[in-house]
Amino acid sequence: MKATIWHNPQCGKSRATLAILQARDDVDLTVVEYLKNPPSREKLAQLYRDAGIAPREGVRTFKTDAEERGLTRADDATVLDAMEADPRLIERPLVETPLGVRLCRPPEKVAEILP
Repeated sequence: MKATIWHNPQCGKSRATLAILQARDDVDLTVVEYLKNPPSREKLAQLYRDAGIAPREGVRTFKTDAEERGLTRADDATVLDAMEADPRLIERPLVETPLGVRLCRPPEKVAEILP
């Protein structure tokens, strides 16, 4: 099964999720360090839609100014614009497989989209 993780190697939750995926023999894994290669606004919209969450639910509030900027209460377009401009605002890790997308906090949530 193909899987893509939008990963930040500095994040413990992201590293733990990556380890879960790497331990599986049935996963063809693509790792995208999203701070170096940020997803497009369209890709972010698709990821959140497929995860069944609003973009504001995927905003990183720890060590960012997201709350001060009102992003946790903002409309989708505002949040996506902010994330596109500053990928540090993207909560991680996001994992995409043919079975869906999950914001893997906690890392064990990745099991929901694996066979």
